[in-house]
Amino acid sequence: MQTQNVSVWPFVAAMSAIVVASNILVQFPFPHFGLQDLLTWGAFTYPVAFLVTDLTNRRFGPTAARKVVLVGFAIAIVLSVWLATPRIAIASGSAFLVAQLLDVAVFDRLRRNAWWQAPLISTVIGSLVDTALFFSLAFAAQFAVLDTGFGLEDGSLGFPVPFLWTQVPLWLSLALGDLVVKIGIGVAMLGPYGALLSVLRPAPAVR
Repeated sequence: MQTQNVSVWPFVAAMSAIVVASNILVQFPFPHFGLQDLLTWGAFTYPVAFLVTDLTNRRFGPTAARKVVLVGFAIAIVLSVWLATPRIAIASGSAFLVAQLLDVAVFDRLRRNAWWQAPLISTVIGSLVDTALFFSLAFAAQFAVLDTGFGLEDGSLGFPVPFLWTQVPLWLSLALGDLVVKIGIGVAMLGPYGALLSVLRPAPAVR
């Protein structure tokens, strides 16, 4: 048990670093290719959290994976309060906890299927839930009570921008762009996940 606990700590450290970085980067639109109204830098880093959770789940099982999620959440939320705004911290913490625990449950249910199914399906479902919770809590006007002084770049809680031939709040367009990138990177993470299958074999207790 002691060896297993020691082995889990690199996953905890990786999870904490990813979430803190994402909390900061989500406040900055991605300025290239005209995507500043659709995408933030945080979309490129956060999906790696699902890879960390899934690798922990594969190696040590769902109980250890939940511990990594909870410890990573606790460390990250404290740092996020200091590094980001209170509203971002609340939104990020809520979305992270729900999405990652859902990822653990879905992965565990599918772990005996084809090697790619558990990480892919759990990541897609987790990304959908995370995006919906985070962007609604962080940017939607109806949740402004969480931090009335926080908004997007210009201090607003969103403004109409052209997208899909209609007018939608900026946070909705950011959420859609964020989700597309998260799923795309989640699919890309199947590469390192597959490469590590022979290294991080399931422990005897979780086979």
